[in-house]
Amino acid sequence: MISASADVTAPADVEVDIQAQSPLWDAQPLAERTVREAIAAAAATLSTARAELSIVLTDDAAMRTLNRTWRGIDKPTNVLSFPASKSGRGMMLGDIVVAFETLQRECDEEGGRFLDHLAHLAVHGFLHLAGYDHQTDAQGEAMEALESKIMRALNMPDPYLARD
Repeated sequence: MISASADVTAPADVEVDIQAQSPLWDAQPLAERTVREAIAAAAATLSTARAELSIVLTDDAAMRTLNRTWRGIDKPTNVLSFPASKSGRGMMLGDIVVAFETLQRECDEEGGRFLDHLAHLAVHGFLHLAGYDHQTDAQGEAMEALESKIMRALNMPDPYLARD
């Protein structure tokens, strides 16, 4: 659970629409709050202003379809980010999709807490929407450092220290 001292409120000009498209998410009543706080911390760290994004909380079947369609990989993954095309307004950052079963399986395998991992995936997805990537070692190191900084701001474990 996120501690009271890390109760981050979303910047007034960052709008987040969250849709649970799988009943599996009913088992995690704090998921929406966790995602909102993670996005707020990421937006604050990047000084993001006037942005909109959508989060879809789904299951492995839907994620597998998205991953196959958009990346040519016929299996589910934990998170996908779909940046909005750059148009005149530029306010819509894009969409982040998170798969319940893959997230849960990773927590079980790595001994992590569900909500901590969910927050990390939301932050990771947000950074992709903001233009960060990990195609090279240097990009990966920069992105991981930023993710770690944001997770510390949330009073959550550093996901990269936990797995080393």
